Amino acid sequence: MINGIVYGDTTLTGIDDEEKPIASEFKLEQNYPNPFNPSTIIKYSIPSVGTRDRVSVQLIVYDILGNEVVTLVNEELSSGEYEIQFDATGLPSGIYFYHLTAGSIIKTKKMILLK
Repeated sequence: MINGIVYGDTTLTGIDDEEKPIASEFKLEQNYPNPFNPSTIIKYSIPSVGTRDRVSVQLIVYDILGNEVVTLVNEELSSGEYEIQFDATGLPSGIYFYHLTAGSIIKTKKMILLK
């Protein structure tokens, strides 16, 4: 753990050098809270895939009509457990779907925005 390092105008208050837990299976958890207003947390786990240490991951939110609302994640990630906050400020109440693709694995879950 490193504390109080200053870089220009930015003070770095802490770096946690502990490794992320290694995921044993591909998981997309139900967002919490659900229903939500205006933001929610989405958690997912990416296991190691064969001999590859990183896998291409996309997490995209769609509306009820299948229109893409926002791409939350679009990058190569190492195996581990992740979470991301989805802020739906400015979106209308309704049913939305979040769709996770990691390599050849695809999972989708439903969430409800109530204002």
